[in-house]
Amino acid sequence: MYQRLTRALLLLLVVTQGGCAVLAPRDPLRIDLVGLEPLPAQGMEMRFAVVLRVQNPNDNPIDYDGLSVELDVNGQPLASGVSDQSGQVPRYGEELLRVPLSISALSVMRQAWAAAGYQNGRGLPYELRGKLGGGLFGTARFSDAGTFNWPQQPLPEGTR
Repeated sequence: MYQRLTRALLLLLVVTQGGCAVLAPRDPLRIDLVGLEPLPAQGMEMRFAVVLRVQNPNDNPIDYDGLSVELDVNGQPLASGVSDQSGQVPRYGEELLRVPLSISALSVMRQAWAAAGYQNGRGLPYELRGKLGGGLFGTARFSDAGTFNWPQQPLPEGTR
């Protein structure tokens, strides 16, 4: 009986130590907006793919399953998007992720009105918020802010 109790306590100690290692604090991911690429429009909405650079400054890889993004420009909500992509950001490594964003016609009009003082969509302030899904304890929330230049639509052949 004493031996069983000792084994059970030893097993509980090992499991508890392993659980603490999983819950150990980790450095936050570094997620930066590195690009905005036009996609074919659908109906009255515009579509873009936001390109994010995800850097993992930890010595353990980070598995993710799903991504959600919201983009505000000039202090106004502009776009949101989700992706069910999954993968892994390697330890002390980085990945580029592309997430499709939808921009409603109302958001475009609101942005056009608010951005009237900016020249051709240059130097617009943005804030990007989102989360990288990773299960019950692995979800990583992120935000990034700065300025960017709105991508220009390509001109038709023969015009410049």
